[in-house]
Amino acid sequence: MKAKHHLNSPTDTPDEHLLAAWRRGDTDALGQLVEKYRRPLFAFLIRFADDPGQADDWFQETWVRAIQHMSLFRHKNLLGWLFRIAHNLIIDQSRRRKPDTSLDAPLADSGVSFGDTLPAASLSPAIEAAGRDIGRQIEAAANRLPLEQREVFWLRMAAGLPFREIARIQKTSINTALARMSYALDKLRVSLGPAYHELKEIGS
Repeated sequence: MKAKHHLNSPTDTPDEHLLAAWRRGDTDALGQLVEKYRRPLFAFLIRFADDPGQADDWFQETWVRAIQHMSLFRHKNLLGWLFRIAHNLIIDQSRRRKPDTSLDAPLADSGVSFGDTLPAASLSPAIEAAGRDIGRQIEAAANRLPLEQREVFWLRMAAGLPFREIARIQKTSINTALARMSYALDKLRVSLGPAYHELKEIGS
């Protein structure tokens, strides 16, 4: 009896195999990579965009920049590299913004807070498990954090990245990334009250 052959799904095929196939001219391989990382990348971007349309523009621009510089990619973690590109887009956008009245004054080393302007986005499974009400409280409070603290928070909580990778994305030291997470959790502790204990267990 002959074994059945089938194409691997994007999540089954190693990134290096898809990249090698794309470099040989297989455009479908690139499409598989885009689909493979669509959910985590878009979920990250939408937390910093004014609306889903802007997040979609950033998503496409992230891939345009990745394709333009793919010959320079030498790392094993493609998603981490995509997050770094997305991070640069967010920082570029924040620098172009005119100063707005902020709900929270930013800390000296933490960038600009965009306040409570983000649309609702899907929570990570871990936060959803803590309950929808708690999830909404966490999301609203986190969206009032200064930019760099908020970015560390969501890279850790939603994307599940280690602090070493977060530090690389933000082009800072691990100690600084840890400090930003600590500042974020301290602010959330005040904002969330009892719900904070659920959050601390998830992010530790």
